[in-house]
Amino acid sequence: MRSPRQREDGAVSLSLPEPTSAERTQAREERNKTEKKARGAYGFYRIMAYITGIWLLLLCVELILKYVIDVNGNHASVLGSWVAIAHGIIYVVYVLSVFNLWSVMRWSLSRMVYLVLAGVVPVVSFILERKAHHWFDEDLPAVLDQVEARSLRRAQISRLADQQGTN
Repeated sequence: MRSPRQREDGAVSLSLPEPTSAERTQAREERNKTEKKARGAYGFYRIMAYITGIWLLLLCVELILKYVIDVNGNHASVLGSWVAIAHGIIYVVYVLSVFNLWSVMRWSLSRMVYLVLAGVVPVVSFILERKAHHWFDEDLPAVLDQVEARSLRRAQISRLADQQGTN
């Protein structure tokens, strides 16, 4: 026999109390904090996408001059080996910026993979930065709504647990 709060699938159904104004304010603050974090993550990603793209193009020029045209003979560096090292370091920072944006926006794993790979294919980082801008603008309102709703639910459940604990 089921209890009055138990659904047919066996899960327990709780009716949450109406949120208080303090809980609504706290949820709104959480939403604003997340929006600031998301916009900061996107801004940093955007800067790193352009920097990574520029350095990757510079690395491609170096490799073409070094191996295809063989400007200095014996495939010696033209611009210097520091170009590859700098691109490698910048790419690591780029990947971290992608991971940060991905985790804040709660995007799918495939989006993260696309953005990470964009840093190793010439010109693609510029193209995908524009696409990421559209993804960001489309997804941000839903992410913020989810954060606010989750914060409200947490506060309501906590208050309900406190009320049941004192009874």
